[in-house]
Amino acid sequence: MAVSVDEAVSAGPAPDHPSPARRVRRRGRGRSVLEVVLLTALAVVMLFPVLWMIETSIKENRDVYAVPAEFFGFTVTLDHFRDVFVGADGGRSALSVAFLNSVVVAGVSTVLATVLGVPAAWAYSRFTLKAKKDQLFFVLSTRFMPPVVVVVPIFLMYRQAGLIDTKLGLILIYAAFNVPFTIWMMKGFVDEVPAEYEDAAMLDGYSRLQAFWKFTLPLLVPGIAATAVFALIFSWNEFVFAIFLTSSDEVRTAPPAIAGLIGGTTVDWGLVAAASVVFALPVLVFAYLVRRHLVAGVTLGAVRR
Repeated sequence: MAVSVDEAVSAGPAPDHPSPARRVRRRGRGRSVLEVVLLTALAVVMLFPVLWMIETSIKENRDVYAVPAEFFGFTVTLDHFRDVFVGADGGRSALSVAFLNSVVVAGVSTVLATVLGVPAAWAYSRFTLKAKKDQLFFVLSTRFMPPVVVVVPIFLMYRQAGLIDTKLGLILIYAAFNVPFTIWMMKGFVDEVPAEYEDAAMLDGYSRLQAFWKFTLPLLVPGIAATAVFALIFSWNEFVFAIFLTSSDEVRTAPPAIAGLIGGTTVDWGLVAAASVVFALPVLVFAYLVRRHLVAGVTLGAVRR
């Protein structure tokens, strides 16, 4: 019996061959799932010490030293946070004084570095100076060496100047280390603001400083916020100068004070964890308050004009 061409073609089901576009979508979906899994694993590894620190800060001592470690089902207490601020005699604890010293020293040094660094960055960006690149390299070179390398000569100079064990000494050294960073970071932000704004303002009768203050500086607020956050983090976390240049509890900042809790035959890890949580909060709060300017600042210059 004769078979027509149409019957021969439709005799069996057509094979299902996915289109190239569908294969690309499947491959992209599989890659996205793999990236999510890897990023989730990385986040767990990175955040586990932080979560463990927070958990330890709210455990009772018997749960802190329990073997095996108790991740769940422990008794929650805030006694460790009370001990951070209240001493054994009911007065202020040494840790609370150290935290207040950190607030004063880090805050004033950050403001001082910003006040000095922003105008310097604007001058380096706007004016033609002799050997400007060499000057900028020299400014940056002051950050090449770690603090531990220069702490001995600074200690000798501070001893002659009477700045040992003073908040003023810490403020000056932190500001000195933050000014080069502020200049370099802010210069990039100033370069992104067209100089024509200032030229137009000077044509309207403003002086150069007035043009900078009224037109350029408001546009630099995101960059200033980003720079201030990084400068504050350096001053807040600095340990070497704080431990070498201070000796009394009335002047010592939080990093050496917390480190002093670790030692001896027994360590109150609950108190250490609570102090660490309290120590981390101010920078997080400050970064949250300026988050809008911080995101705008760190992305400024991503698109070139």
